[in-house]
Amino acid sequence: MVAVFSRLDVQEGLQTLCVMQWIAVYVILGAIPIILIPYFLVVTKFWAFAVLALAWLAYDWDTHSRGGRRTAWVRNWTLWKYFRNYFPIKLVKTHDLSPKHNYIIANHPHGVISYGAFINFATEATGFARIFPSVTPSLATLEGIFWIPLVRDYVMAMGLCPVSKLAMEYTLTQKGSGNAVVIVVGGATEALLCCPGASTVLLTQRKGFVKLALETGAYLVPSYSFGENEIYNQETFPEGTWIRFFQKTFQKTFKRILGLNFCTFHGRGLTQGSWGFLPFNRPITTVVGEPLPIPKIKRPNKETVDKYHALYISALRKLFDQHKVAFGLSENQELTII
Repeated sequence: MVAVFSRLDVQEGLQTLCVMQWIAVYVILGAIPIILIPYFLVVTKFWAFAVLALAWLAYDWDTHSRGGRRTAWVRNWTLWKYFRNYFPIKLVKTHDLSPKHNYIIANHPHGVISYGAFINFATEATGFARIFPSVTPSLATLEGIFWIPLVRDYVMAMGLCPVSKLAMEYTLTQKGSGNAVVIVVGGATEALLCCPGASTVLLTQRKGFVKLALETGAYLVPSYSFGENEIYNQETFPEGTWIRFFQKTFQKTFKRILGLNFCTFHGRGLTQGSWGFLPFNRPITTVVGEPLPIPKIKRPNKETVDKYHALYISALRKLFDQHKVAFGLSENQELTII
């Protein structure tokens, strides 16, 4: 019995460490070039290394917008499987994706950090290549990440691309068929709406992904990560209090300076029942729905975009209603689209 419990403790510890390292690695990788390149240039005699690093960055600058530099080895690291098992995270297919077409997989909701989208589409921990053979996913994220040496190489190795029209259009038009760009449509703004029990997505005015689908002829695929909103508690303080004033001021400042939304959230600590910033161990299941065929129109007008946007919303609602009970929601739970 002692041996069994020890093995369980080791597994839980490894899972926790693999989740903890995720953000830390980005910070460390980003800090290394930001600190060392100026230091080498100004203080030491190794300025040539800094010059070479900057020269490589300039030479390689457009790679992330031209298909990136995917590495199957990184996508298949064992640590992603421990990461997956921490929650756990699952990927569910409802329909095949033919490699004869390209796709825009729209994912909802954003959650606080989008753990489900990352594990399912930026790694092979849940078996995307096995579930959707001959289809290559590219998870779209903030372009600013690709401006940082080392960090850009790390995320490109996992198949991430910038959420920019240039990069996504290249993947959908210049790399043949069997490509899928994954867009978390609600973006960071939607993170402010994410809390346990909520099923709210920002979509009414988010039509750029539909226009891109029409311009490239890529099929639209709805996907929903059930449980994504359950892994953090978000705090919104009462209006009129000093802490609410401070919260709103900080959020506005953060948005103005970094272009990102800041939400006040917490999860668990290193031990169950403690307070901290680790996500709660709650299951996340990403269900990928039926592809919606889209005609290729070089310059789609507003009416055409609105038509296919409405069709997409209908497909997303159908996907949500068909699977909500199976993945932890009540029959009466409705998807709120704003």
